[in-house]
Amino acid sequence: MFPESTVENEVVPVSGSIQRVLVVDDSRLQRRILVASLKKWGFQVAEAGSGEDAMEICRQQLPDLILSDWMMPGMNGIEFCRAFRNISNDAYSYFILLTSKSEKNEVAQGLDAGADDFLTKPVSSDELRARISAGERILRMQRELFQKNQIVSETLDELQRVYDAIDKDLIQARKIQESLVPELSRNFGSSEVSLLLKPCGHIGGDLVGMFSPGVNRVGFYSIDVSGHGITSAMMTARLGGYLSSTYFDQNVGMEKKFNSFYALRPPEEVASLLNARLIADTGVEEYFTMAYCTCDLRTGQVKMVQAGHPHPLLIRKNGTMEFIGQGGVPIGLISEVVYDQEVFYMEEGDRLLLYSDGFTEAHLEDGSMLDSEGLIDLIHKCKPDQNGQEFLDDLYWHLTQVMAKGEGLEDDISATLFEYQGP
Repeated sequence: MFPESTVENEVVPVSGSIQRVLVVDDSRLQRRILVASLKKWGFQVAEAGSGEDAMEICRQQLPDLILSDWMMPGMNGIEFCRAFRNISNDAYSYFILLTSKSEKNEVAQGLDAGADDFLTKPVSSDELRARISAGERILRMQRELFQKNQIVSETLDELQRVYDAIDKDLIQARKIQESLVPELSRNFGSSEVSLLLKPCGHIGGDLVGMFSPGVNRVGFYSIDVSGHGITSAMMTARLGGYLSSTYFDQNVGMEKKFNSFYALRPPEEVASLLNARLIADTGVEEYFTMAYCTCDLRTGQVKMVQAGHPHPLLIRKNGTMEFIGQGGVPIGLISEVVYDQEVFYMEEGDRLLLYSDGFTEAHLEDGSMLDSEGLIDLIHKCKPDQNGQEFLDDLYWHLTQVMAKGEGLEDDISATLFEYQGP
């Protein structure tokens, strides 16, 4: 194998990336000449008289530099070079072929086999030393690059482990967020509320819902929290508690009357309460838009507050449509905002669509946005006999058909559909 270097007193040993040198030549005289110079320069030297013997040495311990004759019986220098490159794996060794060949096609053959350099026999001591120095510079850069690649690889592996952990948490978070919308449709008497919620990622910042404190009274809403990702999802989870359809005592949309039953608060009062709560929380920078409605199912009277949310679309039974609302200020931006309430009446067979700007701001193939008129066009494409969940699913499908392909959802898409069928 490779013995420890024996350095003569008057010679400074070579320092750097090359320490172990393997000399391969079927001529014992040629090996002695090369080995003597290499040991004099401070290298650890091993020698082999054939390609087969050299391969056995390399399998036990890889050299830093190989000096191999081209013409040898059995496995020649080219074949040895190819075989060596197949076992060297990530560790790189500098390979110099010793040859009397100088034709370009023969040089190309050697390079193709994996050789790094050539030396013409008889080998000059000064030229050998210079070629080794050049090889050492290349080998040093290669090993530095390998070490840096190792660091990058290890960092990427660590990032992948972190990503997998985050991804697992986000999948669980999505399940928790989906629990905020336990049912996508529900009948209230003969009327129905249906919901659509399509996050653009694992979790989203949109929230839809409905609740009823008793017969003939229903509240429903559409909310869009600013931003995307985890912070927005945490806000929707919080809002889901504020507008709970299960725990009325926690729902700001309800108030207890005479300590015996719950009633719906006026929508503008609900918006003011939510705004006050968000403003009071220091450190919370998120805000949200909302369209919140209540309906008296006996009369068809709808009371609505619009807080920066897209204008709800009233779809009459005869097919006419109109956008309603005055806009309003998003909740959580400004303290002591006065929210206005809109009152209108729905007739039997009318529908009211609340939706997030994921619909109207969806990008189309030509780069434009769907906008309000585009939303109406999508509704016209839906089958006229569809109601409830089928209508919302068909509306979403038509949206995906006109959106720019290959981009996926750029924003959360959600909607709440209220279908009034009379008392």
